[in-house]
Amino acid sequence: MARTIIGVNDAKAVKKWAGLLALDASHKSYFNQRFMARGAEAEVPIQILTDLESDAGETISYDLLAELKMAPVEGEDILEGKEEGQRFYTDQIYIDQARCGVNTNGSMTRKRTLHDLRERAKRQQSQWWGRLLDELLFIYLSGARGINPNFLLPAGYTGRANNALVTPDAAHTMYGAELNASGAEINGATAFNNIDAADRFNLRLIDRAKTRADSQGGGVTDIPVLQPCKMDGEETFVCVMHTFQEDDLRASTATGQWLDIQKSAAGAEGRKNPIFKGSLGMYRGVILHSHRNVIRFNNAGAGANVEAARALFLGSQAAVVAFGSPGTNMRFDWHEEKRDNGDKVIISTSSIFGVKKVTFSTPAGPQDFGVFSLDTAAASR
Repeated sequence: MARTIIGVNDAKAVKKWAGLLALDASHKSYFNQRFMARGAEAEVPIQILTDLESDAGETISYDLLAELKMAPVEGEDILEGKEEGQRFYTDQIYIDQARCGVNTNGSMTRKRTLHDLRERAKRQQSQWWGRLLDELLFIYLSGARGINPNFLLPAGYTGRANNALVTPDAAHTMYGAELNASGAEINGATAFNNIDAADRFNLRLIDRAKTRADSQGGGVTDIPVLQPCKMDGEETFVCVMHTFQEDDLRASTATGQWLDIQKSAAGAEGRKNPIFKGSLGMYRGVILHSHRNVIRFNNAGAGANVEAARALFLGSQAAVVAFGSPGTNMRFDWHEEKRDNGDKVIISTSSIFGVKKVTFSTPAGPQDFGVFSLDTAAASR
């Protein structure tokens, strides 16, 4: 029986498999499934900027228009000369190429169709690209690589595509505290270097983060207001904690802790928005998630020996992702070639993209825009 086999690097195959890879990689990415949307107007934690998908260039600049902070001019007083100039805080993101490849070996290639090889390569590489994007987002949002042992990116990683990692500023960082039996905080940490083993993750930390998000910044403060996400017409924040922090949250026996989440979890039942997918529930309008890739450390505390984790309290536009077209009008490029006298087929993929936490240089110094870092003790299990 005759078979139709599309050969190596056939233009139809390249376009088809590049498109399938993009779709599959998106489905495998934790952030892409829940927290990402296209366009600078999307009110979600991660915005996808599309300016470079069809235009040439390597940089996108974006602005935050600061609030007016002048006092009112009253009665017959003269306004002329007292008008306030518009103040724009500018940030930018760079893009660069990253690549991945699969060697199909070759000893049994003649017993498989090329279609099967492509399917296997797509499956492997879509998982790889999904993992890479998630790792980059956790690292950039946290401003640190940490010690997570399962990462593709090496220890000491400092970023890519000229997008530097930015350490969280003081106005956007909070720390864990010990709870007494009645649920009140005691002996709370005030800096990374004085976190102790009892300063674990709990609901009171979420309470403090939510209160700060509702009250901090704006006006004459030069601190950006943490803008909520818009989900199904409602304003929400998102908190992504490490699984060790989730375990501490569940294990708390103090008054008003884990049971409150169980009572309020029903508030998220039936919601169709992707941001609720796999969540632990909702507490005070904050949707709670946990993930193993939240950044971990082993050098917290006065002795630099306390294990810790950095949960992310996310509002809108916490980070941006930008893609550039590799010349095919698509986010990924697909390439195949034969080696070793045609015995082996090498399938490689590439993407031109950048990832960055949104920060703005203000008179008060660099400020995170859409994220609080929640640093707590988090011992290995």
